[in-house]
Amino acid sequence: MKKTSALIAIAILALLTTSRNSLSAQSPFQSVRAAGSARAFGLSNSSVAIGDDIGSSIFNPAIAYLSRNKLSITFFKKILDVNAGQISYAFPKAQKWAMDGIFAFNVAYVNYGSFQKADANGILNGTFGANDFSMAAVYANKIDTNLYYGVSLELLFFNVEKASAFALAANAGLIYSVPEKNLNFGVSILRAGTQLNDLAGERYPLPLDIRIGFNHKLRGLPLLFNFSFVKLADRVDNFFDKFLNFSLGGEFSFGENVKIRIGYDNGIRKSISSAVGKGFSGLSAGAGASFDSFAIDYG
Repeated sequence: MKKTSALIAIAILALLTTSRNSLSAQSPFQSVRAAGSARAFGLSNSSVAIGDDIGSSIFNPAIAYLSRNKLSITFFKKILDVNAGQISYAFPKAQKWAMDGIFAFNVAYVNYGSFQKADANGILNGTFGANDFSMAAVYANKIDTNLYYGVSLELLFFNVEKASAFALAANAGLIYSVPEKNLNFGVSILRAGTQLNDLAGERYPLPLDIRIGFNHKLRGLPLLFNFSFVKLADRVDNFFDKFLNFSLGGEFSFGENVKIRIGYDNGIRKSISSAVGKGFSGLSAGAGASFDSFAIDYG
């Protein structure tokens, strides 16, 4: 127990130290932050401590809880004609490679639709498109009785008109479980890497993200409560402002097959101008139904 607790303490300290030196400059690969599953969106992406969901490997690759092969297909309908999707597949105990643990793959895309193209004089001259694509290979396993880890290598691609850029990123995470308390802690560092080629003569830092959180299944109540600090690597004027970027979510279970989810993202809400009116900004909701061999989620 002392060994695993020390590992987590060291990891969290190292990640927070790294976050102080990270950049918050805009990157053409920012859209990868919007990836995820319908379940995660219903929980406002507060799922850094969930280790039994292939869709959560986007936020923490330590998905060592999985006990059987799983396939996840997600489609996002965004504003106007912007569409996105994600496909994830995991197969535990891949004996073909004579290795224990879990292998998984994630593929995600964003299509921004078409835009009017004009020359320097403002004369329209057809249309052009823009899109993002990412592909990641994931490996997860157990370190100790209740400590799990995961790592992944991710290739990112961005294209607009005839300009394109590639980037290579590494992701890593830990999940520590306390079964007798129905409690899990998670920490992850996402998209630590570099752009491989120039885009219009420029190279941009990747949107490095550091997340720390936990979840707890309440006794006597069918609720899985999730809480996460997110975007801890973003540069802010005041160090403690980092912790204003948090999200929380609750997953209510009705029997074994139906789940209702609600969530709140404080980072989204604080980014909305008060002059516009915050309304319900930052809130999310979703539902899911599971069957013998598949599940359907909406968020």
